[in-house]
Amino acid sequence: MTIKKMTQIDMKNQRVLIRSDLNVPIENGIIQSEARILAALPAIKLALQKNAKVIIMSHLGRPKEGLYTKEYSLLPIFEYFKKKFNQTKIYFSNNFLKDIQLNAGEIAILENVRFNEGELKNSKVLSKKYSNLCDIFVMDAFASAHRKQSSTYGIGEFVKIACAGPLLINEMNALKYALKKPKRPMVAIVGGAKVSTKFNILHTLSKIADTIIVGGGIANTFLAIDYNIGKSLHEPNFIFEAKKLRNKCNIITPIDSRVGKKFCKTEKSTIKSPSNILADEEIMDIGDQTIQKIINVLKNAQTIIWNGPVGVFEFPNFRKGTEMIAKTIANSSAFSIAGGGDTLSVIDMFNIHNNISYISTGGGAFLEFIEGRKLPAIKMLEKNFKNILDNE
Repeated sequence: MTIKKMTQIDMKNQRVLIRSDLNVPIENGIIQSEARILAALPAIKLALQKNAKVIIMSHLGRPKEGLYTKEYSLLPIFEYFKKKFNQTKIYFSNNFLKDIQLNAGEIAILENVRFNEGELKNSKVLSKKYSNLCDIFVMDAFASAHRKQSSTYGIGEFVKIACAGPLLINEMNALKYALKKPKRPMVAIVGGAKVSTKFNILHTLSKIADTIIVGGGIANTFLAIDYNIGKSLHEPNFIFEAKKLRNKCNIITPIDSRVGKKFCKTEKSTIKSPSNILADEEIMDIGDQTIQKIINVLKNAQTIIWNGPVGVFEFPNFRKGTEMIAKTIANSSAFSIAGGGDTLSVIDMFNIHNNISYISTGGGAFLEFIEGRKLPAIKMLEKNFKNILDNE
């Protein structure tokens, strides 16, 4: 099935509602990472070039639905946009479930959609209200494309025209390129805290990747198959599944780890083999032998998929594993695709944006796409396109 692209539509003097992903880290009103905002800009600029009346909506964080919380307001993003588009009239609306008056070439940024009752449950009433704001809906938030919510899915039932923005198109094309006919060897790095949330992706990757490298709490669950790993974060209920997976594919697990006794920023690290970890110690990074083993594998890779850090990279003494892997990927000639919130933070930390072939803004959507699932937002766009054809 085909979807309509934003580039194919005449938007002159039309009210164009863009669902962007502006879910960026903000501390004390200051944006900590611009990555997702920068990725959202091409769609907004394209709408302005087409002389549209541009309305932008997004979620931010996980506020209690229906309740305004200053911590989750998009006001800092509005201030950012005012500087970015200093020649354009920009408005901020915190009460936008009514008609918005704009001239062509102007922008309105709407308050956090998750302040609206019914957003998460894909309320038809709310979806209809969103649709009344626009003539054309642009879905450009790949990171939310796996969520069946009013602003990402439900609105498509009521708008006449729903189309895909450039970010959404680019994300899908890059992932298809990496997955359909990857250059080999293909290496996948899967880090993070919980193996349970990534078991489907591990199973999928086991069928297409030549080597899988696991890190973080996921790696600890694999280590727990054979070792007592102290108080390290892992999931005992998934040890049996991890063993079955390890037996059928090439999974690299740590041969040494950096451990500490306290989970804090100043904790010192000690390198130990898995068999020597004490009951009061916890694994928080990979050790030097493991780092070298992984570097050797990555140097030979032709395709690299990277999702998640391999340790507690926020703590200086437990950062080395993630840093060395990140820099090795950045220096590689392989086609590399990286995705997930923590992965974006790592890329920011080591300033390697220009050295990754493609950086996906998605976390859950990134994983679900790799698993082979059709994302709800894509289904919505396909259905809308079919309706357009049926009505012509």
